[in-house]
Amino acid sequence: MSLHFQGVGMTSMRTRERMIQRLREQGITDMRVLDVMLNTPRHLFLDEALAHRAYEDTALPIGHGQTLSQPYIVARMTELLLGTAGKLDKVLEVGTGSGYQTTVLAQLVPHVYSVERIKPLQDKAKERLRELSLRNVSLKHADGGFGWPEMGPYKGIISTAAPQAVPEELLKQLAPGGVLVIPLGGREQHLHLFIREEERENYITRVIEPVKFVPFLSGTAR
Repeated sequence: MSLHFQGVGMTSMRTRERMIQRLREQGITDMRVLDVMLNTPRHLFLDEALAHRAYEDTALPIGHGQTLSQPYIVARMTELLLGTAGKLDKVLEVGTGSGYQTTVLAQLVPHVYSVERIKPLQDKAKERLRELSLRNVSLKHADGGFGWPEMGPYKGIISTAAPQAVPEELLKQLAPGGVLVIPLGGREQHLHLFIREEERENYITRVIEPVKFVPFLSGTAR
């Protein structure tokens, strides 16, 4: 593996190990998630000028008014998805962004369908996924509020942006027993779980914790 992938100094394996120790201290317990995040070169998902900050516990800008979520939030949302939905055959991700959350998911589930509204971000994410030889990801340039119905229903859906209210289209694309992990709100936001009941189209809602995400916007941008 090249030094570009391995990292040096502030992007080295030792720095990554400190990130994982911090995640454990913050309550992340799923070893699958911790192992994947340890071995995923997070610095590749940032511009070179910010790469040295990749393993800090903070959100970082990726351009176009978007951010790479802090490691804790990526770990927490992934752990919630895996721990609540059970065995997942495919996941819908709303908001590809840098492709980091996509990459984490792609190492844990058979297939990831990811929708991004901003074309330049999607193009960069596609390059990174190719560089990492991840071939179980399908990307779509579209308004995330509509999901990707042709490929549904999904046992797991994850959103990396916060709408004021949960988009009905995303709930409709949940399979029975499926789980939607999504931040909701404006100035004050909370991470939510929506679990579709097995027998009927009814949803159990759980409020998890306060979060801060970029707003969920409609339409597409080039």
